[in-house]
Amino acid sequence: MSVVEGTARPAPIPVEIGRARGGPPRSKVLRRDLWWLQPLAIALGLAAFVGYGVWTAFRGDYYFAGAHAHYLSPFYSPCFVRSCPTDVVWGPAGSIGSVSPALLVLIFPMGFRVTCYYYRKTYYRSFWASPPACAVADAGSTKPGGARSRYSGETRFPLILQNIHRYFWYVAVLFAGILTWDAIDAFRFGPNGWGLGLGTIFFVVNAGLIWAYTLGCHACRHLCGGGLKRFSQAPVRFAIWRKVVSPLNAHHQLFAWLSLFWIAWTDFYVYLVSSGAIHDPRLF
Repeated sequence: MSVVEGTARPAPIPVEIGRARGGPPRSKVLRRDLWWLQPLAIALGLAAFVGYGVWTAFRGDYYFAGAHAHYLSPFYSPCFVRSCPTDVVWGPAGSIGSVSPALLVLIFPMGFRVTCYYYRKTYYRSFWASPPACAVADAGSTKPGGARSRYSGETRFPLILQNIHRYFWYVAVLFAGILTWDAIDAFRFGPNGWGLGLGTIFFVVNAGLIWAYTLGCHACRHLCGGGLKRFSQAPVRFAIWRKVVSPLNAHHQLFAWLSLFWIAWTDFYVYLVSSGAIHDPRLF
């Protein structure tokens, strides 16, 4: 909870599309707590993931631990370029050039996350300072009252493209299914053997977190419960909306961060195993 000084509140400025954006005056500090700590931590966390993602995407090797187990990095799945190992290449797609497959794969899950309602709030605040926190003026305020010269919301280019998030969701479901298959395949050791390694557990957790984040998406919640005037007319949709999607949506922020961290950790673990830096313990 924010700590706000007990001073007279500034006159509110109505939020209207195309007009000045409301907010407190920049000359008055309304909060005395460490309000900047959260946006700073989020900025560092997102920047670290982007940096890691760029490194792993251009790395182009050590993404499949085929000599030990069928561990395919989630950053490289599905693997559909000519350079992919035979055991994981996706059929005729192997005719595509030898570019790092991660450069082609990451476009879709990153598009889903960049347009996500929760992530929009985080990078609007952390990178654009628009606004950096509740009761804190925009960094780019140019008018009295802490307002920007114009407030257009997400009605103009490029922010209007955020509306394609609902379509990215369908692609995200497809990728969640692919990562689920990778988790099942992670139980395979050698040509004909099945077992359980430490990496197998990481893959199963990764698939579970991806599903929790994807199904908790606001677009999914609207798909299940939106457009209905009476839930009694759609009992199946109501059950999914109430018992599955809404509970996950209540923790959407948590799953957004856990899945982001875990997918990077799973990739790094595969890198360590495939490069020979560590040995993957086999539990049975």
